Amino acid sequence: MTAPPLASLGPAVQTTTLHSLPLIARGKVRDLYAVGTDRLLMVASDRLSAFDVVMKAPVPGKGRLLTEMALFWFDLLEDVVPNHLSGQAPESVVAPDEVAQVRGRAMLVKRLTPLPCEAVVRGYVAGSGWKEYAQRGTVCGIALPAGLAMTTPLAAPIFTPATKAAVGDHDENISFAQLEALLGAARAAEVRDTAIRIYEAARRYAAARGIVIADTKFEFGLDEHGTLTLMDEVLTPDSSRFWLADELAQGRIVALDKQPLRDWLASTGVTGGAEQAALELPAHVVLGVHERYARAHRLLCGLPPAAGE
Repeated sequence: MTAPPLASLGPAVQTTTLHSLPLIARGKVRDLYAVGTDRLLMVASDRLSAFDVVMKAPVPGKGRLLTEMALFWFDLLEDVVPNHLSGQAPESVVAPDEVAQVRGRAMLVKRLTPLPCEAVVRGYVAGSGWKEYAQRGTVCGIALPAGLAMTTPLAAPIFTPATKAAVGDHDENISFAQLEALLGAARAAEVRDTAIRIYEAARRYAAARGIVIADTKFEFGLDEHGTLTLMDEVLTPDSSRFWLADELAQGRIVALDKQPLRDWLASTGVTGGAEQAALELPAHVVLGVHERYARAHRLLCGLPPAAGE
């Protein structure tokens, strides 16, 4: 199948400009607006980040793909964990002339008290975990067997929490003891057990569709009753490592996520900072991100491809 030219994907949404709702913050990808005192409108832009830096080049259609995948997973996993969705249409809370900005790329969610951590679950050792393992044989202080390869599945998934960094800062892996100091022992255990339960349910589903979820990160908040609730995004190529199962069976990693972009940036000598933010990415690199995300979307969600895929 011939890859579509970048222009065929349509214009990219770098930022949203809603006038009917107060803007709370712009994250690396999402713009966050207040809807009264109890809800938030999360709009996924087409911004692209790597190494915790938002780059100049957006990826057309990326925000829609992320939103559709997150909504799919929230629905699939609703019996495993409560989520932050309000059940209301995002288009219902914006002005008529703003509907086009939010359609297909927004979630109207309950306002939660976010926990100050990222709940990372790993079924394989990759990324920052691989660097630590190669140096010390551990991941977040968890001792692992010697001789693991990046393609070696762990005997059981491990929970490796991280701090939640501000835009432009780096997330830092922390030990479970440090997480207990942040959240208290009972809440930390609840976060760990819930994250692993979500990962295992998602991993089983994805495996039947040709995808290995090597690792992923979740974010949680507390509702007004103190109930642990899944929030933000879930199991997208921005927050997970998706590997093609048939390739992995041959000892090869073919990723449908952000890692090939990180690898390309590293090959140019750019691994973060202002230089990366101002970098003009070649069209084939931007298109490659879209193609990988769209393929993951098709395989996992089983939905018709969006226009331009």
